[in-house]
Amino acid sequence: MTPRVKGRSSTQRWATVALTLVAAASSVSALVSCSTDNGDSGSTTFTPRPTPPATESFSGTPPSALASAAESARAVASAAASSASAAASAFEASVSAEVARANAAAAEKLKNVQGSGNATADVVLTGKPRAQTGGLTAVVVNVTNSTDQVSSYAVQVDFTDSSGKAVESRTVGVENLDPGGKAQPLAISRKPADLNLTPRVAKAQRYN
Repeated sequence: MTPRVKGRSSTQRWATVALTLVAAASSVSALVSCSTDNGDSGSTTFTPRPTPPATESFSGTPPSALASAAESARAVASAAASSASAAASAFEASVSAEVARANAAAAEKLKNVQGSGNATADVVLTGKPRAQTGGLTAVVVNVTNSTDQVSSYAVQVDFTDSSGKAVESRTVGVENLDPGGKAQPLAISRKPADLNLTPRVAKAQRYN
């Protein structure tokens, strides 16, 4: 019930009530505007703080520093092995088809040779750095024609283990070498490098 105000008419009392309601509505509107209008310089916004994840919901364990280092070492070793294999393949591929043919012809010549042959004195082996052979064991077969006529040579190189047993044999050939001439074909082992094989001249045959 609206209190009676002395000295005022009924119309004035209702006007007063209406003004009071309008003022209250304006205050509410102003409050709503301040809380929602982010463009006003005087407004205040509320940003919720992110909640960290609950670690108890995770499964498994994080990788240790030792495990990571071991995995890295394995990756490096694998890459090195692949690189060495590629280098070895590239080195062997560099041998020309003509050299391969001469080696095959030399192998045929040695089939019927008894003993060590007639030209071991004309052959000397020298090592080839593995850095140049992709890690393979290889030797330079130095052949010198000590005769006074054009000659061809067939040379068998045995790669022996620590007991002196031949574990692999390779044959190289030199064709039509002039008198006093020199040639340096390669004998390449395909056995693993860690076997530490020793090359030696097993047979050397000179023919015309």
